[in-house]
Amino acid sequence: MSAGIRRLDTVGMRAATAALVSAGTRISLVPTMGALHEGHASLIRRSRADGHATLVSVFVNPAQFGPTEDFGRYPRTHEADVELAASAGADMVWFPEVHDLYPSASVGVAGTPRLGVAGTMHVCAGPTGEVLCGASRPGFFDGVCTVVLKLFSLSRAHVAHFGEKDWQQLVLIRQMAREFHLGVVVRGEPIVREPDGLAMSSRNRYLQPEQRSTALALHRTIEFARARFAAGERSAARLEEALLGAWRAEESAAPRALRLDYLSLREPDTLMPAEQLAPATRLVLAAYLGDVRLIDNAPLGGGSTSASEGGGA
Repeated sequence: MSAGIRRLDTVGMRAATAALVSAGTRISLVPTMGALHEGHASLIRRSRADGHATLVSVFVNPAQFGPTEDFGRYPRTHEADVELAASAGADMVWFPEVHDLYPSASVGVAGTPRLGVAGTMHVCAGPTGEVLCGASRPGFFDGVCTVVLKLFSLSRAHVAHFGEKDWQQLVLIRQMAREFHLGVVVRGEPIVREPDGLAMSSRNRYLQPEQRSTALALHRTIEFARARFAAGERSAARLEEALLGAWRAEESAAPRALRLDYLSLREPDTLMPAEQLAPATRLVLAAYLGDVRLIDNAPLGGGSTSASEGGGA
């Protein structure tokens, strides 16, 4: 294990963060599901730049996976994760066990905790969690919000860093922090992309070489949308129609290799469908390449529109 970084179970993490809080040290949490890459490293570096003690959590949350999804297949690369976290400047890496986060859950297929059954409490993400990714993955954001609430509570974090690639997740976690007065500042950090524009993702490693090139359709669609907006388009309906036409051309060029899940223009803070376009309007999309599901998003005006939000005191 890398020198200078502490690898902790939940008991050890609780003791370490209690000591930090007692000493008046601010704690930043970087929640992950492991298989760390440069996108995660950028979150860690942002925390270090703020001068906070930086805690990286690594937990493949089974409550986020449906019965046909890739929980068992999701990569577990703990040693490599510790190395990357250390090189980016993290102070601690926390590996909670399922029973630490779901002490009352019954266990379903492949060890998946069953949420919503007797004796098990969970967060309901509400209507915002039922659209876009939530429409094709029912209950997914209930699982996300539930585990993040537990991570916040156990870690005593003052700040939490999330990547903007999971934009819907970021919106929901900010809403949860605000409505439950969690006292955690939720920061969104810009998407880190490969040189050719593909958003970095732990699932990219599943792509075959021919799928890897096809996956650039997501980034091309974003660039098309930005170009139309820069040229003066302000009608969401017209732009969505043009984007769907461009996407159909992408699918025709890669028959049976590329399938759209959703493509939509949304208000950035509420995820309500956009009507009139603005620089902050978010294009969000998801697509399948074989059985690999990728997501991406961007503001039409370019750059990042994400600002820090507190959860109340």
